[in-house]
Amino acid sequence: MKWNRKFVYPKSIRSTDNGIRRYLIGEKKLPSVTSILDKTKSEEDKAALANWVERTGLKESEAIVKAASNRGSKMHAYLESFLLGRENLSFFDDNEQYKIMAKQIIEKGLINRFEEVWGVECTLYKPDSYSGTCDAVGVYDGRESIIDFKQSNKPKKFEYIDSWLLQTAAYSLAHNTVYNSNITACVILVCTVDNLFQEFKIQGSELITYQNLFLGRLKKFNEMNNLG
Repeated sequence: MKWNRKFVYPKSIRSTDNGIRRYLIGEKKLPSVTSILDKTKSEEDKAALANWVERTGLKESEAIVKAASNRGSKMHAYLESFLLGRENLSFFDDNEQYKIMAKQIIEKGLINRFEEVWGVECTLYKPDSYSGTCDAVGVYDGRESIIDFKQSNKPKKFEYIDSWLLQTAAYSLAHNTVYNSNITACVILVCTVDNLFQEFKIQGSELITYQNLFLGRLKKFNEMNNLG
């Protein structure tokens, strides 16, 4: 992996207003991609979540979500450190779960495939529209790509990760709009708690479809919030 700091990504200040995360970009407070997707979930998705909480129990479900969030944050931090050259693979040689998961992603998803790194933890935005933070961006398997890292309690199927695909598609659209880049792929690298590595990718016309689907969700979000 080589670094090429070909773009300057903005600094941003995050805040939460009425349950919606926003990024201060210049003088504009833009809603986050994740908040847009969360607030425009389908009734089916809402019901599925409610059913899971009911089956699992409120206390237990909250504990599972908290543990997953904590594990994911730590895994992301180590992956960021690795990409920035602050850590090498020997740093991961212990039995802490999130380090083992991070190492799976590095060895199977990043080494020899993430060819050129443009940035990590990059604030991206579409002017006057939305913003968010992408895990990494650069050239992956020969294509200009958005790369996202995820952890999961169990293996995923493509048809169940729409929110992840829409999230990365939104970032690709924002990056291409602001920097006139040619991002044509989004890559999601996942590791489960059982150390199963998975890769999901959308590219070309399929990526354009997901970009348009996200714009539909953005339109719904704006209508719900009387933003036109």
